[in-house]
Amino acid sequence: MADLTRASRELFRRTPDEYVPDLPTLVGRCREQRDRSADRWQLPQTLKPVSLPGSVGVELGTDGAFELNDWSFSQLCKLAAVSKDTLNRLSPGTTAAALSETLPAAKKPTQVLTEGNRVRSVHGTQYERLWNAELLAVVQEFAVDFQPPPKGFNDATGLYLGEQDLFAFLVDPTGWVEVDGEGFCPGFFVWNSEVGRRTVGVTAFWAQAVCGNHLIHGSTDATETVWKHTSKVSDALTGIRRAILSLVERRDERKDDFARLVKKAMTETLGDEAEEVVKVLAKEGVQQFLAKQAADLTLELGRKFTLFNLVDALTRLAREFPNAGDRTAADEKASRLLTLADRGQPARLVSVA
Repeated sequence: MADLTRASRELFRRTPDEYVPDLPTLVGRCREQRDRSADRWQLPQTLKPVSLPGSVGVELGTDGAFELNDWSFSQLCKLAAVSKDTLNRLSPGTTAAALSETLPAAKKPTQVLTEGNRVRSVHGTQYERLWNAELLAVVQEFAVDFQPPPKGFNDATGLYLGEQDLFAFLVDPTGWVEVDGEGFCPGFFVWNSEVGRRTVGVTAFWAQAVCGNHLIHGSTDATETVWKHTSKVSDALTGIRRAILSLVERRDERKDDFARLVKKAMTETLGDEAEEVVKVLAKEGVQQFLAKQAADLTLELGRKFTLFNLVDALTRLAREFPNAGDRTAADEKASRLLTLADRGQPARLVSVA
């Protein structure tokens, strides 16, 4: 089952320095990070933990000493099979000595990813990296109409890039379509970690609303696929491309269906006389006084009693309701009337084309 609370959890766990304002900026930062990073392959026994002012680092051959961040320190502890919590209670010098004595001797090299003078991650040969920039290139190419959701709590953008991972939440605000009488827009999440902190994946969905906490409301057709960072992690790019294309294709199909429905509603009428129209509207759940007002307004505007014109009249009248709840209920009833064009009412609907 797809996890549609993920964007909200990301919002609350991220710090403002991880917020990215838009997709082009996110792509640019990921490209810069990839260009500044380098893989250094060394046998684990040749890694030399050293004491640095207030912390522990590691010397990598003739390239000198590199700082460790929290994640790469955790990975080095795991490689040495020593408790990170235990080492954190020791001085940097003692910690460096303990790691030097416990790092294994092996015939296979260790993959050490560095950026500048800092180690980003430490992996074995089984780990396969997928760069954030590669993932976002697919997003940019195939999700051209998608953009971040409205800013959430604390101005969170839905686009995040941290020391350990990336997360992007995008929706198509122009893609609203009617599904079973309800309005939905397409959206998706993608995520990745260049340092092995999490999987790479995509969740595609249709949402009715996104709240300020970036919770998805009224979702439908949600699907989620994840990949591990193994030898076939590049398959994720194909999978993510397919997920986005499927979302876009379905959006376009639904838009076409809705456009066809509207076109049909513009050419079919509920009757020739106001009394007949009022009866049909009342049978469809429209209050009789409102149905009469809609019929009168349609006549006043010099229009025929087509489904489209009556829906338009009901929508105009709903705007004058003082209560927001009443306005919403009236709008929903009005929009559902369009489905009469597809339900087929041979005794009522007459083509005017």
